[in-house]
Amino acid sequence: MLAQITGRTEVAVAALFYGQTTATPEDVDKLSAALDIPREVLAQQLLGFPNRGQSGPMPPTEPLIYRLYEIIQNYGYSYKAVLNEKFGDGIMSGVNFTTKVEAEVDETGAKWAVITLRGKWLDFARF
Repeated sequence: MLAQITGRTEVAVAALFYGQTTATPEDVDKLSAALDIPREVLAQQLLGFPNRGQSGPMPPTEPLIYRLYEIIQNYGYSYKAVLNEKFGDGIMSGVNFTTKVEAEVDETGAKWAVITLRGKWLDFARF
């Protein structure tokens, strides 16, 4: 609901409330109306500079976050090898980046989480 109201993704809206990204004044107006929270209260919390990179203890102890960390532990170098093969020497941006979470149900009725990570490819500069 809040994603539709703001025109952002669900993950982007959640990031606003965790202080991991900054809201626009328009976001604050829309969220204030939708949540019935005074604009001034939300503005104080959502318009400041974000606090990125504060993910908690390492390795993570929250089970779902740990499983995401585990995916990178198990497959990080494989992702790196495939990405470098496809794009060359560089990195995927976490700044010029979008993500979304979707739910799928297979033919047996089992639920599957689908997480899409979409980052701009940044070639390493030669000097």
